[in-house]
Amino acid sequence: MEVRALPGELLDAAEAECRRLQVPGAAIGVLFEGTAYAGGVGVTNVDHPLPVTAETLFQVGSTTKTFTAAAVMQLVEMGLVELDAPVRRYLPWFALASEADAERVTVRDLLTHHGGFAGDYFKDTGRGDDALERIVRKMARSPQLVPAGSHFSYCNSGFYVLGLIAAELSGRTYEQAVRERLLEPLGMGMSFFFPEECMVHRFAAGHVVTSEGPRPARPWATARSIAPGGGLVSTVLDQLRWAAFHLGELEAREVLSPGTVAFMRQPQRPAGSMCAEIGISWMLDDAGGGERLVKHGGATNGQLSAFELVPVRRFAVTVLTNADTGREARQTIADRCQEYFLGFGKPGLPPAAAGDPAEAAELAGRYEATLAVLEVAAAPGGGLTIRDRAPERMLAEREHRPLPAPPARLARVARDRWVVADGPRRGERVEFLRDDAGRAAWLRWDGRLARRSGH
Repeated sequence: MEVRALPGELLDAAEAECRRLQVPGAAIGVLFEGTAYAGGVGVTNVDHPLPVTAETLFQVGSTTKTFTAAAVMQLVEMGLVELDAPVRRYLPWFALASEADAERVTVRDLLTHHGGFAGDYFKDTGRGDDALERIVRKMARSPQLVPAGSHFSYCNSGFYVLGLIAAELSGRTYEQAVRERLLEPLGMGMSFFFPEECMVHRFAAGHVVTSEGPRPARPWATARSIAPGGGLVSTVLDQLRWAAFHLGELEAREVLSPGTVAFMRQPQRPAGSMCAEIGISWMLDDAGGGERLVKHGGATNGQLSAFELVPVRRFAVTVLTNADTGREARQTIADRCQEYFLGFGKPGLPPAAAGDPAEAAELAGRYEATLAVLEVAAAPGGGLTIRDRAPERMLAEREHRPLPAPPARLARVARDRWVVADGPRRGERVEFLRDDAGRAAWLRWDGRLARRSGH
């Protein structure tokens, strides 16, 4: 795969965005019509700065889920796993708080974030080879939000289960299975799971942007137990090899057949908030220009990334950033790269519908999820705002406090359908779901279902 320098215009744009949002550094990679372009801006760590390059390691976070899904699909091709088989066929002891849902939840449910149980569970169960099994066994108390298979709700812990299935049926640890069956055949020699593998190379530290500026985020390493949901560390060059494989530019039939690769990108079920539809781990949306966008992304402690494909145009872009404000930077940089190479951008905000003060008043209230306590308030003209009042998060920085986020202003699209109108989450969908009595019972925010807890 030929690698060229990313055009200076794009590096300048990335540098300006990082400066605006106080992101210390970013690495950017583009694959277009078989040629790779890569570069970096800024520094790895404000306390011990080194220039970010295309070879700098970043945590890619939840893009790891696409590797976990590929490992499962290898087992499907081998006839060892059926997508619509219950999880208990492969893990007979699997349990959730709801016995009925633990019995019926399927492999496809987990691959499409339709497990229905609370999925933001990040317990550190140690560094032993049993870490993954231990966290899955601890999921026996995971509360069921909605029936398995009924609604999209982003679920990290569902991918721990999938990773354990891949490990058990391959006779390897999860990390060994991914390395031997995916990373090595694809030549991804700069992708790792363990911090001791990373520390001999140039790597980025995450940062929390505070009132004093960006400060390094601690801890750096993620728990081994959550590896299938977000544990991979990689470079943009290795990520472009992953993109090349999924675009058919890098053939490796021993990894997956082209038919399976294409199948993973096909819609499986409707989604919401994060994307319009969900494939086999891939989020599917509108790229503009009449083309489908195939995407994922990730967030760890102070590192946020984007990974996007437009398969018909043989285009991919990955952006790796090292600050909690990278949520906005990763997207604006990725969008700028798409516009540069493809000549069109993503669709703008959907047409706003007329405000409805009665509906806004009905939807206003408090909604709670594992990682969010959301206050929804009516705004003038029938609008809404959302403010996250969540306590410090499970993996959040303990030493530094991030800048407070302003309320997100929502624009109404249709009944129970809204979109974030401005700010770092601009363009994200927000949906309210109703119970059998017609009352707004759930809010889907950042892909997760939050239960209504008050008015």
